[in-house]
Amino acid sequence: MINQLKRKLNDGKVVVGSFVYVPSSKLTEIIGMTGFDYVVIDMEHGPVDMGVAEDMVRAAEVAGTTPLVRVSHNTRHLIMRALDIGAHGLHVPDINTETDALTAVSSSKYGPQGKRGLAGVRGLEYGLNGSLSDQAAQANQETMVIAHIEDIEAVNNLDALLEVDGIDVYYLGPQDLSNSLGIPGQATDPKVKQLVEDSIMRIVNAGKVAGCISVNVDAARRFIDLGALYIATHALKFMTNGSSKFIDEVKA
Repeated sequence: MINQLKRKLNDGKVVVGSFVYVPSSKLTEIIGMTGFDYVVIDMEHGPVDMGVAEDMVRAAEVAGTTPLVRVSHNTRHLIMRALDIGAHGLHVPDINTETDALTAVSSSKYGPQGKRGLAGVRGLEYGLNGSLSDQAAQANQETMVIAHIEDIEAVNNLDALLEVDGIDVYYLGPQDLSNSLGIPGQATDPKVKQLVEDSIMRIVNAGKVAGCISVNVDAARRFIDLGALYIATHALKFMTNGSSKFIDEVKA
């Protein structure tokens, strides 16, 4: 497995991807074919089971985009299964402490870097191309860990989180941060915006990759201007917005 997304980020390129929370390989393929660098198959907020997720991973690969999975919890069992079906990396929620970050990394890596269970699974090409030892070593190099910074506790512990080896992207969630601050749904509140921008700058100044989500072009550009390289969005939001606009204009 060669992770093109990781190579783009290592080259300092801005990457843009979309969450896919509808359990559909066809939709995943279509979204991937529009030109996104990656798709995130959402098993936290979407009704996607593991079998369907595996087909969605295949569809992303066919479309030429990097398949990632957002797991519902930071647990070794869920992380192992998501990687076993062939995900090139993981979005891991609730990374609030150094222990949380270490757990995510350890669960994502084979020994000696971690404790991921080893078997001849799809994520290792079923053990058909080379030794499991070599494939495990390659997987340790290529597999990405995207840590969610979406709670005020995580922001307060950010310096410690930035010291953890094996985190590829520190991803900020403004909506969850607003909820953590007691103002749920107010991601554009000045307090939330300042917290996100300050956190991006702290991540970038530490030499790490910062990420954030936005369905607004101006906000995404602002994040990029601050140094963020990893931008996520919701393609379905654009589809529904475009449909509503079309209907309104036709009926006007």
